[in-house]
Amino acid sequence: MSIRFVRILRFIWALPCTMLAVIPGVVTLLLGGSIRRVGHTIEIGVRHRQEQVPSWISKYPFGAITLGHVIVGQSHELLAVLRPHEQVHVRQCELFGPLFLIAYPLASLWALFRGRSPYEQNAFELQAVQKSGFTEKMSEIT
Repeated sequence: MSIRFVRILRFIWALPCTMLAVIPGVVTLLLGGSIRRVGHTIEIGVRHRQEQVPSWISKYPFGAITLGHVIVGQSHELLAVLRPHEQVHVRQCELFGPLFLIAYPLASLWALFRGRSPYEQNAFELQAVQKSGFTEKMSEIT
């Protein structure tokens, strides 16, 4: 199987997740954000630099969210820092496809059921932290 064919299959399998990015992506663009293509993903940033991000956005517990092949973040500057972490989520979407939309919340519920943080102790987040090389809490980056 050719590499190109495998990429197309991964893209199609993750497409339901990617389609969900239309809503936050359009809202971000309407708020003055901008869009960039980075490799095989689309990155949408609210602002170019983190210092330009409105205070209400910077209070969110995360700096970016990945939906399939689209990553929406507070700023392009922060997206550059978080890119390795978010790319792990892209690969998770490619692996799980539409099942990711069920698996991620279930992993959060499982963490919560065990008395842990539903975000920081989510198995998908832990894998992204480990594979991206981030050792500190993601909330400390933002």
